[in-house]
Amino acid sequence: MSTYVIGDIQGCRGALERLLEQCRFDPAADRLICAGDLVARGPDSLGTLRLIRSLGEAADAVLGNHDLHLLALAQGLGKARDGLDRVVDADDAATLLAWLAARPLALFDDATGTLIVHAGVAPQWTAPQTVALAAEAQAVIGDEARRRAFLPRMYGNDPSRWRDELSGDDRLRFIVNCLTRARYCTAEGDFEFSEKGAPGGQAAHLLPWFEAPARRSAGTRIVFGHWSTLGRVEWPQAQVWGLDTGCVWGGALTALRLEDGQLLQARCTG
Repeated sequence: MSTYVIGDIQGCRGALERLLEQCRFDPAADRLICAGDLVARGPDSLGTLRLIRSLGEAADAVLGNHDLHLLALAQGLGKARDGLDRVVDADDAATLLAWLAARPLALFDDATGTLIVHAGVAPQWTAPQTVALAAEAQAVIGDEARRRAFLPRMYGNDPSRWRDELSGDDRLRFIVNCLTRARYCTAEGDFEFSEKGAPGGQAAHLLPWFEAPARRSAGTRIVFGHWSTLGRVEWPQAQVWGLDTGCVWGGALTALRLEDGQLLQARCTG
């Protein structure tokens, strides 16, 4: 049995099919975990969702920011883009969206001691705390009535720093933002969610979230997506793997086999 984590697919179903073939993925024996952003920008978000869901219990995913946008779009929030209206208008939309809304915001693989998120982890959080807080937010997103109330209030960059006493929408918004949008924060743990470039080009007071001093999740292997401009996949000193290798921009779709750290890639067409 092998466990593969795949970076941002973003509707590139063809690349996903090629990568699964390269992995010799067997749904009867192997496990697939998608690191968020299954949809958007690519040519076939609808087909991507259908393919992953067709794998049944062999496949799972953590939610990414584009996945959340799709859920918001389905309830009339925001503008349709990147072909996401095809998902909302599909005959099986209710089934696909219910499956997507039930995905977690963080997963922990006990066998390999790996934490999987879409974007980042707050420096104040331990790995178990990250999973617990992700479950707290997912309980809202996974419930249709609570999701309908929260999603209009999900957008925004405040608060920018975690505090245990946060409550209500502020608490949920920070959890969601950190897990699905984070790239940079200050040494004190204040996030700047609008900074998107490669490390080295950011404002002087900002650090990649995984380089924050005294990060409480240090020592746990963390696999994430979201950050296509990172420039490399593995950051050994921080024990993190960034698997968004820009498939939708003409890069590659990358899979990491958790059991031995092997990387497999399928080239993509931009």
